[in-house]
Amino acid sequence: MIVMRVFVQIPCLNEEETLPLVLKSIPKKIKGVDELIVLVIDDGSSDNTVGVAKKHGVKHFVRHTRNMGLARSFRDGVDYALAHGADIVVNTDGDNQYPQARIADLVQPIIAGEADIVIGDRQTANIAHFSPFKRLMQRFGSWVVNQAAGTELPDAASGFRAYSRKSLMMLNIVTQFSYCMETIIQAGNKRLKIASIPIETNAKTRESRLFKNIWQHIFASGKAIIRSYIMYRPYVVFITLGLILLGAAAIPAIRFLVSFVEGEGEGHIQSLIFASAMLVGSLLSFALAVISDLQRTNRILLEDQLERTKHIQFPKS
Repeated sequence: MIVMRVFVQIPCLNEEETLPLVLKSIPKKIKGVDELIVLVIDDGSSDNTVGVAKKHGVKHFVRHTRNMGLARSFRDGVDYALAHGADIVVNTDGDNQYPQARIADLVQPIIAGEADIVIGDRQTANIAHFSPFKRLMQRFGSWVVNQAAGTELPDAASGFRAYSRKSLMMLNIVTQFSYCMETIIQAGNKRLKIASIPIETNAKTRESRLFKNIWQHIFASGKAIIRSYIMYRPYVVFITLGLILLGAAAIPAIRFLVSFVEGEGEGHIQSLIFASAMLVGSLLSFALAVISDLQRTNRILLEDQLERTKHIQFPKS
């Protein structure tokens, strides 16, 4: 008999006040789901988060003795869920930002075989506590991720997501900041089907603990996006850079040649030096494009081996 098992994982860091709201709003039953299991990931909490979870009937835990970060919490939660036979893993937050009642809608496209990953679109333009600048940055960040992943997602930063077992076998978390952007870029480049459903977020309960301010968030997210993009499309980055440097070398080189023909070459030797430096940088960029593309091929082979290892490590019971 085939059993459809869904794990709802909740990464927590000192969430004893808001966790009850999250746990109470998680559906007890979902159409097409035989087992719905709640998993709390305690990321080094110093309060009574675990005790509150146990009081509300949670039996499955992943515990870190110190804070390891959101990306590591997500990865450890996924490993636990896969080891216990999860067919779908839903991720929500312990601050009650997301409407847990919509979990049923989140998993339906996966159950129906229409998607590998489903993301809840927070419709950030309508969130009252988002400043105009933050809304702009959210739209820009989603656009950048979509360009890197070849997707058309309105809210790439949303952490309210459902992943199929197949997709989790194929994805690998590298960053230590947040998995949100990285998994989309990986999934897009691995041709996984990503769907999006509109949701309305709950009232804000506290400030984010993931970052101190919007600039830290932009810097950390940007770094993760660039790293992921270079991992999958390195030739685009380095060839583009090489062409820019080649163009920068051509202008002063032409200037020097024209001056040399006119008998004034000695007076523009600095143009020749600058052109030479740019040319060397261009050639190095083209060389890096070749090397990084070879590394990309090697990484694809390694990821294929890792996926096979996961199937052995996490057999479906």
